[in-house]
Amino acid sequence: MRSFIAALSLGTVLSVSALAAPVEIQWWHAMTGANNDRVNQIVEAFNASQADYKVVATFKSTDYTELMNQTIAAYRAGTAPHITQIFEVGTATMMSAKGAVKPVFELMAEAGEKFDPKSFLPAITGYYSTADGKMLSMPFNSSTAIFYYNKDVFAKAGLDPEKAPKTWPEAFDAAKKIRASGHPCGLTTAWVTWTQMENFSAWHNIPYGTKSNGFGGFDTEFKFNNPTVIKHFETLNDLQKDGTFKYGGRTTQPEGLFVSGECAMIATSSGFLGNLMRNAKFNFATAMLPYYPDVAGAPQNSIIGGATLWVMGGKKADEYKGVAKFFTHLSKLDVQVTNHQQTGFLPVTIAAYEETKKSGFYEKNPGRETPILQLQNKAPTENSMGVRFGNLPKIRDLIMDEVEAAFAGKISVKQAMDNAVANGNEELRRFERTAKN
Repeated sequence: MRSFIAALSLGTVLSVSALAAPVEIQWWHAMTGANNDRVNQIVEAFNASQADYKVVATFKSTDYTELMNQTIAAYRAGTAPHITQIFEVGTATMMSAKGAVKPVFELMAEAGEKFDPKSFLPAITGYYSTADGKMLSMPFNSSTAIFYYNKDVFAKAGLDPEKAPKTWPEAFDAAKKIRASGHPCGLTTAWVTWTQMENFSAWHNIPYGTKSNGFGGFDTEFKFNNPTVIKHFETLNDLQKDGTFKYGGRTTQPEGLFVSGECAMIATSSGFLGNLMRNAKFNFATAMLPYYPDVAGAPQNSIIGGATLWVMGGKKADEYKGVAKFFTHLSKLDVQVTNHQQTGFLPVTIAAYEETKKSGFYEKNPGRETPILQLQNKAPTENSMGVRFGNLPKIRDLIMDEVEAAFAGKISVKQAMDNAVANGNEELRRFERTAKN
């Protein structure tokens, strides 16, 4: 009898324990290095703050495109995470995936969590919302493209280390002087299509495509095979012949050329700053992107990059409640301030920007306000709101196929851009047909 009672008691304890187990929330992301550390800090703080939910953050890939493909495959297999990190150019694809995603404005309303899209920086709210202002995903690691330079190399080359190049002609002249001083590389660039084409076009207030760069509908066409873009890539192509410019890869690979000290200047994401602060063995500074002074209206404003958090469809109500609670935690002022100051990503909320500014952080850390000032340099135009094209990750690869052919001397830069526009437009028509079905 005693053993029976003991067994019954143990069963009751196990049953209660099972009922008390926190609801698990799976979050897939692509953060590495210092940014991955920050993800883990956020998750640990949320999990420690309550006992009802447990967020499990899983690094899946350094490649945003690969992470999006993994998410799509997992959804089709019925094993999708609750939250996935999708880069900004995947927005149109996610918007068209009806039923596969749970819009964040619906999620927060159903869970009774406070959520105000107007609390975020306008550039972020506008990019991730429908035409009537309904926010589809949760801002997380927003960024923009900025310019970095090695102050030590500048000094050795006889350049003023406190003066960043403001224009592309100045940047090219500096790169030539650096190369002439014996340094192996003057200039490189990461995320070529994003920094040197999409942001480049917005910064010069020239159209990347029709219909406000895709914001006005799926029936859009690319227009980046224009004289300004062609002239820029012809110059880069010429400068790579003696190492003044070095092409290092399509996405983040060139960042290694800057961190190692091999290349003295780089255009890449503001989100690169966290890893740079941890690993660079030299003095560096940030600056706004260079521009061509002969282009009317330049500089305009840069556009956002980075990623947001999308909620996948088909989950249980209590799981969605946990996701909403976690998003409320992410929106807290102290979390947002720390994210911005530790990583280099934008302070996605207005309050976090104001708090950081009020604290004197930007005065103590010159250059850290650069991405925000650049993003808000002027009121956005139809050419500088951002780019929202379907299948853009694939189109970026099609573009880079042509750019790499030009850099290899197989075709001219003009032919490369013409081919890229034609191939990109063909892919847009495929996406348009799919989106309508």
